[in-house]
Amino acid sequence: MQLYHVINKGVDGRDIFLDTQDYARFVHDLYEFNDVAPALEFTRANSRTLHVGRTTSYIRKQLVEIHGWVLVKNHYHLLLSERIEGGLTLFLRKLSGYARYFNERHERQGTLFQGRTKKILIERHEHFLYILHYLHLNPLDYLPGAKKWRERDKGSIRDIPEVLEYLKKYRWSSYLDYCNIPNFPSILTKKFFEHSLGADYLSIIEEYLAERAVEEIDPKSLEY
Repeated sequence: MQLYHVINKGVDGRDIFLDTQDYARFVHDLYEFNDVAPALEFTRANSRTLHVGRTTSYIRKQLVEIHGWVLVKNHYHLLLSERIEGGLTLFLRKLSGYARYFNERHERQGTLFQGRTKKILIERHEHFLYILHYLHLNPLDYLPGAKKWRERDKGSIRDIPEVLEYLKKYRWSSYLDYCNIPNFPSILTKKFFEHSLGADYLSIIEEYLAERAVEEIDPKSLEY
């Protein structure tokens, strides 16, 4: 299996999610577009029932497996693997339909996303070990006191309980589902990372944060 880190952001850094409805629409698209069948259309005001126009016996045939995801104001990250040949390309092509929805709803024109969607193959084991945590920590960009979480220096994350509580309240990622708090389980495949990292994700990410929170000791501070 090949795992891809997929990224796109708003043109010129603009926000691509302006409110809860935009976030919810994109999450819904992650489900609806992950099918070999043509996507159902939705009304502008609200989403219709998922299986309108299909028989109750309809069985979805997924294009990709979604192993992790996060949405923040001006970009998104996905961890994807193909279910069928060419599935990744087709899924991302369909997912670009979000831009049509956004432009119609917010009465704007022009390009929403900044260039083509980036697809980064996860090849190194070290990359694999932290990539899911990286996605889930993205919302810390909006938590005062934790905005330096990307920095390699230890001590960039100080208040772990505050961070965990903040992430627990953030709905727009796969974090809650990995912590066994049902959020959007229908779009997510957890078994790959659970097999590799372990099933107790809350303890795993807490340990990861603890490693980032410990400041390196300056030898001079030990001198009298």
